[in-house]
Parts: sequence; C-alpha cells; structure tokens
Amino acid sequence: MRVLIVGSGKLASELLNELSLSAPFTVRSWSSAPEVQGRSVVVHAGSGRELNDVIAYSRETNSVLVELATGSKIEVASPTFPVVLCPNTNILMLKFMNMLAKSGRLFEGYRIELTESHQAEKQSTPGTAVAIAQSLGLPAEDVISVRNREEQLTALRIPSEHLDRHALHSIIIGDGTCRVLLETRVYGSSPYADGVSKIVSAVATRPLENRVYAIDEFVEHGWV
Repeated sequence: MRVLIVGSGKLASELLNELSLSAPFTVRSWSSAPEVQGRSVVVHAGSGRELNDVIAYSRETNSVLVELATGSKIEVASPTFPVVLCPNTNILMLKFMNMLAKSGRLFEGYRIELTESHQAEKQSTPGTAVAIAQSLGLPAEDVISVRNREEQLTALRIPSEHLDRHALHSIIIGDGTCRVLLETRVYGSSPYADGVSKIVSAVATRPLENRVYAIDEFVEHGWV
C-alpha cells in the first residue's frame, strides 16, 4: 500500500526521510499521487494549500486521510472516506493527553499554570497545549508560550542541540501548600515519525468507516 506524504515543510520532509514502514508499504511524496492507482494512506502534513486536492483524491480512491494539522476544515466535514485527526503523533503524549482528558476535571478550583515551548520558528497554534488546557478547564489564552532561545536554555533547561526541534509542556497544579508538577519533553523528530508509522499501520489493517476519527479513539481501542 502506498503512503503519500503531503507538504513541503519540516514535518513532511522528516516523514519522507524517517518514516519506518516495511513491506507492503511504500512511502512517496504527494507529487507522485497522479501516478498512484488504488487505495492509499494520505498523510497531510502541509499548510493546507493542497487540502482540496487531497480531499478529492481521497474521495475518488477511497483512501484514508491522516490529518496532522490543527484546525483543518476536514474536522467538521462529513467525508465519504475515512479521516483520522492527529494533531499530535507522539504516541506516549497521546496517551498522556487521553489521561488528562478523563481526569482533568478533578483539579477544578486549583491554581493551574501551563507553559509550552517549541522551536522559535513555530508560528502555528500550539494545538497540544490548547487541548491540555481544555482538559484542565484552563482558558487557552492563559497558556504561556516560550519561543525565546535564551529562556529555553536557562529557565526551561532545553539542551542546546534540541533548540531547533523540541516540544515541552509543563503543568503546575497547586493549592498554596501542595504543588504537583506534570511535565512532558519531546526532543528531535523521531518520536513523531515513529508515531505516524504506528498510526499508518493501524489505519491500513482495520476496516474503518467513512467518517472522521479522533486519534483518541485509536488510543482507547489500543490500536496504537
């Protein structure tokens, strides 16, 4: 089965170079889509310019669309093919977020501080942080975003070799006398490529319905 990677940015390039999938999978760039006949798994890691063409292709070939972007219009669509929404593809992070979604309400009424840090050039909405905030009942505008490299080095202790590719989320929950710290750190690109490999394998080996799936469903079922 063909796996088509859509996009020209850092994530798409990393997936093309690092996606680890054995036969019968073959990984190709979206530019080769016109040559591909039959059902594929289309991984959309682009800005959205090609999304209309991706949707048309997936509809015509009954391909599975794996959407990695946050806030995509496909989220509210009624597709005639399977769509899997994956705003985060790090499997351990997904399981952590699933845990927070189930238990976050337990911390209602406590003081909560959420800090996220990514590489300086990241301009898009920090979707993972927004999802964590929602689980904890924290307004999205209260999320503290750090992009300053000096602050990342000193205050957040990000290793210098990972300043250009990292994701940190720090949650502090307190009541004045007790403080709980939950922190996640992702360095480099390999966790994302590994996660996409697992997600692609899961969608290719299961009969999915023609609807939108949240990746949380895959976590809940133990598919990833």
